[in-house]
Amino acid sequence: MTTALEPTQAASPTAPLAGAVPDGVRLTFTRLLRSETIKLLTLRSTWWSIIVVAVLSIGISALIAASIGSFSRGDVSGSIPMAVIAPIQFTMLLAGALGAIAVTGEYSTGMIRSTLTAQPRRGAVLAAKTIVVAVLLAVVSLVVFALALIPVAAILQVAPFAAGVAETVQPILYAALSMAVFAVIGLAFGFILRNGPGAIAATVGVLFVLPIVGSIFPSEGSWSWLHEAAQYLPMSAAQALTTPAGTDGVLSVPVALVTLGCWVVAGLLGAWAVLRTRDA
Repeated sequence: MTTALEPTQAASPTAPLAGAVPDGVRLTFTRLLRSETIKLLTLRSTWWSIIVVAVLSIGISALIAASIGSFSRGDVSGSIPMAVIAPIQFTMLLAGALGAIAVTGEYSTGMIRSTLTAQPRRGAVLAAKTIVVAVLLAVVSLVVFALALIPVAAILQVAPFAAGVAETVQPILYAALSMAVFAVIGLAFGFILRNGPGAIAATVGVLFVLPIVGSIFPSEGSWSWLHEAAQYLPMSAAQALTTPAGTDGVLSVPVALVTLGCWVVAGLLGAWAVLRTRDA
């Protein structure tokens, strides 16, 4: 006895495959920015870095305000911006480390190969990562500085903008810009070295060690050029932006902005050259 078999339905050659990308959908730069944002914000190290930056900034600002209030007997309203942004001398290292980790984390896990397979234009990947890291650090810094204003003003017993809105806001904006630049420098070292500890060490060297080395040399004499060269390091330029005008040895605001811009351009050019010429 024979059994009639049910005719099987032939697969249509035009039927869409499961998981296939629909027609008309392509990876635009906006979607690349969204992808990089998701990758950065889903890293646990990102949130730990932000928390540490916030705690250190607000805590150190409060301590500085307390020290100012303990010995000052006059008008202390002008000290508010200085107390709020002074912690960037320490938190800049975390900003640089965050920028480095945003890149080296992908190299350590191999995700960078998936990223470059989805977007073969490596310059676009570099630009997207740079924008996401810089915007994140600028926004986080502004929020942290705004939060630090509250305890500082309370400790000094003056209004947060008692020194004037422009005199208070402008240094804070420059400090947030500097934090974004520090993060981009760390990101550039991440692309160049592709190694987390190495990128962080190089970032610390540029941001923290070289200014100390430059300050060792006298401002006069045959070795004074080293002292002068140290004025064009990222940290010195950031100090020039956030320090009252007229301070000796401080760059002017336009020169300081150009200096930070040159560091960003030089770092990204080096990162782009390495990214284009080396396999992932």
